[in-house]
Amino acid sequence: MLVETSPSATRREVRTARQQGLSIGCVPTMGALHAGHVSLIDAARQQCDFVVATIFVNPTQFGPGEDFLKYPRTLDADLEMCRVAGANLVFTPPVTAMYADSAQTIVRVTKLAQVLEGAHRPGHFDGVSTVVTKLFNTTEPDRAYFGQKDYQQQLIIRQMAADLDQPVEIVTCPIIREPDGLAMSSRNRYLSPHDRQLASRIFQALKLAEQLAAESPLPPTEIAWAMTNHLNSVDGIAVQYAVIADPVTLEPLADRSDSAVALIAAKIGATRLIDNQILRFR
Repeated sequence: MLVETSPSATRREVRTARQQGLSIGCVPTMGALHAGHVSLIDAARQQCDFVVATIFVNPTQFGPGEDFLKYPRTLDADLEMCRVAGANLVFTPPVTAMYADSAQTIVRVTKLAQVLEGAHRPGHFDGVSTVVTKLFNTTEPDRAYFGQKDYQQQLIIRQMAADLDQPVEIVTCPIIREPDGLAMSSRNRYLSPHDRQLASRIFQALKLAEQLAAESPLPPTEIAWAMTNHLNSVDGIAVQYAVIADPVTLEPLADRSDSAVALIAAKIGATRLIDNQILRFR
């Protein structure tokens, strides 16, 4: 497995692979890897010949007061996970290689990035869209792999790639969960043992929404209230949003539809977690 810190060296290795007739898969990450990331590398290996994983804690997607400085950085362990998972190359640049002091350009998706996470974390998706564009420019992938856990993010990246005519297929992979249903996340390591027990309530709320959508005549607004009430029934969980939305536009649904997505963001202790569940109405 190759490890590169230089964008130009990474681009050179990718182009060499392409000249050999190999298809390129890219798995962008911020490190602190877990089984969810490994599942993305596995999917890329199944569909592509040459897999590039990127590890970069992107400062531009963290807002004031967020956890950029304490975000877990476990590069040695991450590289070993990438090697075992079968990545061909890992691109792990320093901040200076990604953002020159003179940089003035951002990539912004508008409507999709203004709701839910965008409303609670202003500027977050500008940082995401900008860095992913730069990573695509460096790795020149045929396909790029993202997890469904960051549901809004994968929609925004999909929109960005289409709007900018980026020649990359965006592949969204299923959420990987702990045995009690908690979605795997690098931030789970922040949870105290008590908070870790509370965190499973998020999945319970999503499963409640799934059950009500499939088995009851309730409209989406009442299902969203049921999720909120389930979370609010326990001290220590601060709900930021619990909504039922259109799975493409993220607009809140008032009426039952062919499909929908339930999305939750909540703070448990000092840790902010997000999760989602695709719904099918009966």
